[in-house]
Formats: sequence, C-alpha cells, structure tokens
Amino acid sequence: MTLFDLNTGATAPLADETDLTDLPVEGALPPELDGALVRNGPNPLRGRFEGNDVLSWWPQPAMLHAIFFRDGRATGYRNRWARTRLWAREYAPTLAADLPDTNPNVNVLRHAGETLALAEGGAPLAMTAGLDFLGASRRHPGLAGGMTAHPKIDPATGELMSFRAHWERPWLRYGVTGADGQPLLDQLIEVPGPSMMHDMAITARHSILLDLNVAYDFSMLSRGHRMPLRWHDERQSRLGVIPRHGGPVRWFEVAPCFIQHVVNAHEVDDATLVLDVVRYPHYLRLARDGAAFEENPLGVLWRYVIDLAGGRVSEHALDDAGIELPRINESRAGHAYRYAYAVHQPNNREMRGVLRYDLETGARQGYSVPPGDQNSEPVFVPRPGARDEDDGWVLVCVYRQEGDRSDVVVLDGRDIGAGPVATVRLPRRIPAGFHGAWLPREACGA
Repeated sequence: MTLFDLNTGATAPLADETDLTDLPVEGALPPELDGALVRNGPNPLRGRFEGNDVLSWWPQPAMLHAIFFRDGRATGYRNRWARTRLWAREYAPTLAADLPDTNPNVNVLRHAGETLALAEGGAPLAMTAGLDFLGASRRHPGLAGGMTAHPKIDPATGELMSFRAHWERPWLRYGVTGADGQPLLDQLIEVPGPSMMHDMAITARHSILLDLNVAYDFSMLSRGHRMPLRWHDERQSRLGVIPRHGGPVRWFEVAPCFIQHVVNAHEVDDATLVLDVVRYPHYLRLARDGAAFEENPLGVLWRYVIDLAGGRVSEHALDDAGIELPRINESRAGHAYRYAYAVHQPNNREMRGVLRYDLETGARQGYSVPPGDQNSEPVFVPRPGARDEDDGWVLVCVYRQEGDRSDVVVLDGRDIGAGPVATVRLPRRIPAGFHGAWLPREACGA
C-alpha cells in the first residue's frame, strides 16, 4: 500500500478550531450561491496522525468545515470537531456520558428537515450548517442503530435508502426511511459473511447493494494492522438487486473487484438497470508476507448493465483515467442522467484536478490543479430554477502547497475547463477529507 506522510501537506490535520469572517475573493461569486459548503473528514484530536497509510487516516475523529456564501460574498469559515463521546474524552470528560458514541467523519446529509453528519456504520449526528452539534438524530429514529455513510435520497419521493453492514451478526440490514424521517422498512439480508460495503445505488424501483472482494480478517489485528480489512481472492464479487420497499434479493455475479463509490444508477426499462461506479480490479491486497499491502491500482469509471429478465450482467470501462469521489447533480439520483464530476488521480498519491463526463457523447473535460496542490471532491450546486442538468457550479476545496493553505474554487458546471468563476482565499488549510454537501440558505437554520 502507498505510504503517505499524513502529517504534512494536504492531509496534515489541524490542532485547533477557529472562526473567520469576510474571506477575500478573486473573481465574482455568483449571488445565487446562498448557503454553506460543509466538508467532513478525519482529524486526530491532538493534531497528529499515528501511522502513514489510509488505514491510519480513515478512523480518526470527525472534523467538520463550513464556508458560508451570501450576496456574492464569502461571509465566513469555521471548523469544529464533532461533539461526540470520542471528542469529550479529550476535551470535556464530564460530558462524555451524555454525548453520542459515534464517529461521523465521512459524509453530510440533509433529509427530513435535519442535517446529519454520517459515520461508516455508526449512528448519524444531528448538526446545523453552522457546525453546532445537536446530539442524536431527532427526526430519524430508524437510523439510531447505525447506517452506511452513503445512503441515497430519491429526489422524486424524498425517501432515503440505506443499509448497515457490520462485522458482527446480523451482517447486513437494508432500510427505507420516509420523506418525514420515519422508518418504512428494516430488512435482514442473508450474506455468507461480513464484507466492506461502503456505498450503494438506487433506481426508481430498486436498490443495489455491493458484496465484493474486500472483507474482514480479524487475524490482521494480531499482526499489527489497525483495521482488519483486506482483499480476499476466494470471495465472489456480486451485485444485489432488491425491490425498493423490500422483498427477495437477486444476486448477480461480476468480475472480482472493489467499488468504493457509486456514481449513479437508473432504469432503462422494466428489465434493465444501469449502474455506474468507480471500480478497482483489486484493493487492500496483502503482500505474500502478510505484513504489508500491495500498491493499490487506480479506480476508473465503470458501467454495469443488469439484465433482470435474463439474469445476466455485462460490464465495461467508460474511461481509463484514474478517478475517485464522483458526484452528480443530486436531482438526478436514481434516475437517467448525463453528467458526472470526479476527482482526477494522476497516481494513487495525489488527487489533483477535476474531470467532467458527458455520458451521452463520451466527451471528457478537465480542470487542472498544479503539481504540489491537491483537491477535494467536486460538489455540484444547481442554479436555482435551472432546467438543464449541468446548469450550476462545481465547488472544490483546493490545498495550496505554497502557503500551506486552501482555496475554494467555483467552476462553471457546464465548462469546468474554462477555469474558476471565482476563488475564495482561506488563510489556513482545509485538510484532505472525505465528503461534503451544499446546504442552501433554507437548510442553514438546523
């Protein structure tokens, strides 16, 4: 596995919390950008990582960052560690028993009038766009037992589809939450053993689960590994298709692989589903000595076409560029779509640049980031009232090696190759993290 110096450069954690106001802007911020860009990621409480690989990075305490936009200005920035039991043990021991025992360091979601920081398998944490933490979710009682950090919202119905994959029995549960936050379905799914399931997909009538070649091996803990996850040659990669509101799961075998992130899925007709993902031919594969990992390959844009009538899957690459952290216009989630945005990875040590895919024509467009700099995932913000899928902006946090600080770059969603529409200059860095969300003004109260 690639080793990083996690304590320098783009991944270097912060050791404090701060508030900034009236951030300088180069160019002209669109006045329609009215809300907050919230970013999430791991940041050790003492401001220093122990270890130098992704398994040292992934489990660290959650730190959230928010950049606020209004009336064509960048009005402020703040960062906060998530107020959980983990945080309290270091900073407020007397409060620990009263705080949620979760580590929501992966994602941010707005659903049923509530903003949630999401954990990998743990319970979500309610928060505001201003990074005030409200404790356990008040409006989603069915998620208290934990969930994936990548649930999916159907923009047509407002329903939230999720799963919980666990290393203890029950290994896998699938759930549906109504637009009001109330649970509609909680179904146990039988699998032969626990595996690493990080993301899922939805269509208008189905959900798709990913049971792949990366799974648990608890003997790794006795050999000094921080997390007991590795590639298993003997496992069969497969896609599970389940009716949205429950029922039998149909499993479709695919070539061995690992999928960390889904792009989108949709139904072509009653018998055909299309699933687009970032696919790895292998991931977290141990070297022969069992003490170290092989170099991870790069993920590429990949398409599965699932034939429900024939019980078959065809699969092929849509592009050969190394990518990760794909995003779309979320109003197309689970439905036919044309455009996708992703971080470009020229190698597995860097996230440097953004690619825009036109999946109808096959055209690819790019925004480049200079060597030494690195960027986060692209977050698409639709223009209010827009009719076209790509009419909006792509917001990207970019770490600048010179000055050890970050910018927020605003790109035109229709032409990212034209360069920034505007750039917000921060005097400090936003460390490389996982995922984020745009929270419009009406969502910023809670």
